[in-house]
Amino acid sequence: MSSHQTAQTMKPATAAKKLGVYLEATPAEFQEGVVSRAELNALQTDPPEWLQELRRNGPHPRPVVAAKLGVSIAGLARGGVSEALTTEQIEALKTEDPGWLRRERATQAEVRKEAARIKEKNAEQAAKRS
Repeated sequence: MSSHQTAQTMKPATAAKKLGVYLEATPAEFQEGVVSRAELNALQTDPPEWLQELRRNGPHPRPVVAAKLGVSIAGLARGGVSEALTTEQIEALKTEDPGWLRRERATQAEVRKEAARIKEKNAEQAAKRS
């Protein structure tokens, strides 16, 4: 058995997900290589210009689009949004405020309210037990 450790690496798709960017919009060298844990940490602490630009203007992956719109990923799908959107497209959607977006935001608000209620209820029960 050898005592040396190999560097932990990940696929570009995993790294893009951790960085919150749309893989297809990243540079070719990022998409074609593997990313080590050290490289990922370096990208997070000191992002290069391409990463800053992607985070600022997109296109953004669905989880980021959903968060910026205040809806769930499933809500995006129900609203017919299946592709990555740029910041400009997201702002246009917010301005337009279509019916599906209003409904999904209301649904998301209810989900958050219910989650808070359950958390509070659990905290009360835990306090009673101690």
